[in-house]
Amino acid sequence: MFGMNVVRINSKNVIFLILGILSTTIKQAHMGYESIASYALKDANTNSTPAFSNRKEESINLCPTGGQCSELGGECLKCNFNANCVYGDIYKVNCTVLDQVDCIGETTIEKTFMCRYCYQTEHWEHKCQQKNSCSSIASPQQYYRTNCTVNSDVICLGRRTFLKNLPCNWTGGYRWSTAFILSITLGGFGADRFYLGHWQEGIGKLFSFGGLGVWTLIDVMLISMRYLGPADGSLYI
Repeated sequence: MFGMNVVRINSKNVIFLILGILSTTIKQAHMGYESIASYALKDANTNSTPAFSNRKEESINLCPTGGQCSELGGECLKCNFNANCVYGDIYKVNCTVLDQVDCIGETTIEKTFMCRYCYQTEHWEHKCQQKNSCSSIASPQQYYRTNCTVNSDVICLGRRTFLKNLPCNWTGGYRWSTAFILSITLGGFGADRFYLGHWQEGIGKLFSFGGLGVWTLIDVMLISMRYLGPADGSLYI
């Protein structure tokens, strides 16, 4: 009996010991989580900056200083637009120079604008960042998404910088006339393929003497029809 009681007491002690260890571990883990969360929150509050503020500061940096207020572009003005305007109609709107912009003259200016959002402007009224990470000769035609910014003289609704899908039509500077002449004159030595950046095919043509003339003739036809273009996927100029 005495031995059985010892075993029971020891079992209870072990259970209490395990519970004590678990509670201590959970408490420490909770304290560590709170410490990490508070540090992350503090770091976010000290280092984060709203995206809108960044765009506003960038626009202000583009504004000239010391010039006439009436000559400032739309990125330097804050305009009171009529939300009920009719799309496509012409309106007069009062614009105020931003506080951080230094200019000469009246800070309240009357501007003329067409009722439309900035992303609805014509392609000549905004500038887009060109990219060469797509193939211009792909079929079907490829498109890429890029940032576009409205010209300074354009007044429009909404953000002046927006995303737009553009067709992939960049050029790497290869001339079609040069490729065609090389294909006719030195095509048997792979000069046309080397010029266009098709190095492996150029080496093949060089050591096979243009595929005994057959490969040379085929490349002349392909380049003449612009079916064979630069290896980087760009267009001829």
